[in-house]
Amino acid sequence: MTFITGLCAAIFYLINTIFWVIPIVIFALLKLIPIAPWQRLISYVIDGCADCWVKVNGLNLALFSRTSIEVSNMPTLSEKQWYMVVSNHQSWVDIVVLQQIFNGKIPFLKFFLKQQLLYVPIIGLAWWALDFPFMKRYSRAFIENNPQLKGKDIETTRKKCQKFKLKPVSVMSFVEGTRFTAAKNQLQQSEYQDLLKPRAGGLAFSLNAMAGTIESLVDVTIYYADGIPSFWQFVSGQVKRINVDVKLSSIGPELIGDYENDALYKATFQQWLNKCWSDKQALLNKMKEQAD
Repeated sequence: MTFITGLCAAIFYLINTIFWVIPIVIFALLKLIPIAPWQRLISYVIDGCADCWVKVNGLNLALFSRTSIEVSNMPTLSEKQWYMVVSNHQSWVDIVVLQQIFNGKIPFLKFFLKQQLLYVPIIGLAWWALDFPFMKRYSRAFIENNPQLKGKDIETTRKKCQKFKLKPVSVMSFVEGTRFTAAKNQLQQSEYQDLLKPRAGGLAFSLNAMAGTIESLVDVTIYYADGIPSFWQFVSGQVKRINVDVKLSSIGPELIGDYENDALYKATFQQWLNKCWSDKQALLNKMKEQAD
């Protein structure tokens, strides 16, 4: 029965995705016409298609997975405002959870994605059409061998964020940089039991690039009571409950600065983000206690 449920759900997700990718890509091509008011209008149409995609996925969730997503402390939000959204990252299921809890409450989430994900069949094309920022990050060793590329990834981040000033948007950042696993946690020697170390650079650059536009931070904590699930476990109905906590705070002037050249600001920002992650770990501990 689990296999049949998962297969039906997976087919439903695939059909729904293909159905909405087609108009999204068509409108994205029309958006290439270099007339600013036209491009802004088409952006709303494309995001509207994406919202419908999420809504139908929600129907799929209710029919097959029947997972209960329990949200605590959901603040008052608006689709007419700009938001920076951060969250812990454990599974591909995180993305579905975030889309479901925020659909109709904030502008469609735009995720920072690794450059390689552009080539994912079907969905990669949709992400491109939706203006998701694809980031190509260079390692320290690569920069040492190619010093002319120093700061190139940062400049790319800045340019990607500029387009988000045209209409309300929710910029999503998984600041851990990758999905949590016990092996990665141990390799990092992370001081957080259930989290990887947060990477401050990308978030700081994004906030700086969007200064004056994004003034609110939405901090999300996701907890899987039955253990971190695979996407198959999720679609096949093996995940019974997911707990989510949402906090809203203002982005003050102390969080805006030159992360690359201002050592004091860099240290202050890292300290602030580490404090956020310490609070997140404490919240996860509390969620565990309540689940037992």
